[in-house]
Amino acid sequence: MDLYQELILDHSKRPHGRGLREPFEGEAHHVNPTCGDEITLRVHLDGQTVQDVSYDATGCSISVASASILAEEVTGHCLAEAFRTQSAMKAMLTSRGQDEGDPEVIGDGVALSGVSRYPARVKCALLPWMAFTDAVARSGAAIPANDRS
Repeated sequence: MDLYQELILDHSKRPHGRGLREPFEGEAHHVNPTCGDEITLRVHLDGQTVQDVSYDATGCSISVASASILAEEVTGHCLAEAFRTQSAMKAMLTSRGQDEGDPEVIGDGVALSGVSRYPARVKCALLPWMAFTDAVARSGAAIPANDRS
């Protein structure tokens, strides 16, 4: 089995950050109407630092794995770093295979690089990242200007 497939399956079977927790400053609920994937995501911030990302996600292994990767990659980082990771994930996922992703920036997110070749699945992988952006915006925290995507 391909290492990337194994990473996706591992994240979907044993997701990091799963389960809604308190305290939180922002919450967002997103639905992918094309496939029915759903996520409610909460973000707990301490100033400009992401202290916790918690979520309840139902859907395919790609969307659940992506939520797990998001929680792993942004928790403990400042918002500027978290949004650099989010921007890099979005660039890779929307590249139609032209951007393989940088593991130094997106960590296990590189496992989702193959998704970019399947436009119908891109929304599955982006769902948690868009919910994260909304949750941060709803928290009242400032999103770095160059990372509002």
